[in-house]
Amino acid sequence: MPFANFYGNAGAAQTLAQMIEQKRLAQTILLTGPEGVGKATLARRFGAALLGDAAKIEHDDLSLPANLELIEQREKWTSEKRAEDPLFFSTHPDFVTFAPEGPLRQISIQQMRLLRERAQLKPLRGEYRVFLIDHLDRANEQSANSLLKILEEPPEHLVIITTAENLYDLLPTIRSRSLVLQMSRLEDEEMKEFARAKGLPEAELRIALAEGSPGIAARLDLDEFRNRRALLLAAFECSAGLRPFSDWVKESEWFANSRSEKLDAYLKLGYGLLHDILRALNAKDVLNNRDVQSRIAKIAEVVSFEWLDRAARLLDELVLMARRNIQKTAAMDAMIINLRNT
Repeated sequence: MPFANFYGNAGAAQTLAQMIEQKRLAQTILLTGPEGVGKATLARRFGAALLGDAAKIEHDDLSLPANLELIEQREKWTSEKRAEDPLFFSTHPDFVTFAPEGPLRQISIQQMRLLRERAQLKPLRGEYRVFLIDHLDRANEQSANSLLKILEEPPEHLVIITTAENLYDLLPTIRSRSLVLQMSRLEDEEMKEFARAKGLPEAELRIALAEGSPGIAARLDLDEFRNRRALLLAAFECSAGLRPFSDWVKESEWFANSRSEKLDAYLKLGYGLLHDILRALNAKDVLNNRDVQSRIAKIAEVVSFEWLDRAARLLDELVLMARRNIQKTAAMDAMIINLRNT
């Protein structure tokens, strides 16, 4: 691999390495692909190869506990306070990271205005500055349009790298001004290599649950995962009529009282469970949740494909509602009642 400690997606990594080697840098690079496949990691590796001082750049990894804590603390700030002090990370003076923040985890207009201001500053060392906008798909139209003003005519010293899970969540004008590198989930052997290198405990379970995403495998808290999955399994069992709704009411009381638990963390697990229910419905082996295969099989025995289709559509709706800060227990209650009537 052209970059040390980077796993999978050799094509995208090789393209970026060749840019540096040939000194032909695209000024706007868009890394797109599923969550956790290494988009921001590859951006940092690229920045380190171009700018040097890798340790400082890695200090701004958004998955580090200190950075996660800072982002969570800022959720409690008023919107006015966040607007006055837009979030960015820049331990290395020439590598700047802009990340989604606030209760809705969005890229703000204030952050993009700050980016435009800082874009004009010359590098403190070397020839280039690199700006990483992680999860640009979390920018609203106003923020995205503000970014376009710098993409149209970027300073010669500036390289902007953006990441997004879904390429088509971005404005067509942003896509057209970017070199797009599609990143994909890792193969099983690549995931095993990653797990060995990182010394991950319960590696087989992590690999099964992560679905080819090394970032998810590394940061997965298995106890937390099992608790969240148990809640979702109870929700689907009630939805399928295997348990009375009164059982769900007991579960939802805990969910309502756990203020730190975000709805979107559960919804991602929901898709994985539905995928395994679908496989069981078609007499195929469960892939991701093998340790609870018997419960999944019982759900598959009593539901139809139409029920699964409806469940997936309801999860899609909840994903959108979660970004609007909807009341989480009411949303789950509504989903269960809707599915029980399907």
